[in-house]
Formats: sequence, C-alpha cells, structure tokens
Amino acid sequence: MLHDRVLVRTDTPEGERRSTGGIVIPATAAVGRRLAWAEVVAVGQNVRTVEPGDRVLYDPEDRAEVEVRGVAYVLMRERDLHAVAAERLEGSEDSTGLYL
Repeated sequence: MLHDRVLVRTDTPEGERRSTGGIVIPATAAVGRRLAWAEVVAVGQNVRTVEPGDRVLYDPEDRAEVEVRGVAYVLMRERDLHAVAAERLEGSEDSTGLYL
C-alpha cells in the first residue's frame, strides 16, 4: 500500500439484507445514503489512525473496488473514513472503543 491508502474487506456482501424486525429488503430497494462497516486489511506508510484488523465506517458510494487473488476489496484514502472501531482504543474507562 502506498501513502495514505487503506485497503478494506467489506463485512457483508451486497444484495438483499434483513431489517431488525426480520423483513427481507431486496438489493434493488432504494434506500437513503447508508454507511457501511469493513475490516482494514492493509495500510500505507502515511496512515496514522488505523491499523490492520480495525473496523472502519465508510461511504460505499465513494469507493474503488479491486480484486486480489479472487477476493474483492475496497481501496480508499484515510480521509474518506468516517469512524474507527478498535479494541486498542478502549484503554480508558470512559472510552467506547469508537474513534470518530
């Protein structure tokens, strides 16, 4: 990875999903702007806030997909991340483990 790039693997495949009430929502359903969670796989040398293994929140509409050895990943800049959820951030007693 170069510079401030972050390579992530999405948590859920795109397609139909279920609501909290159990209703199946088809992939073709129009929904508002929705952010998605992913796991960081690799980072560039200038990335300061995330490490491999962290979970990050990003906008799936602003992404560049790449396939490496048959696995689909999303490549983005560090500044395009909205939040980081990592166990290493849970150090203090008032911390939620979520860095926004």
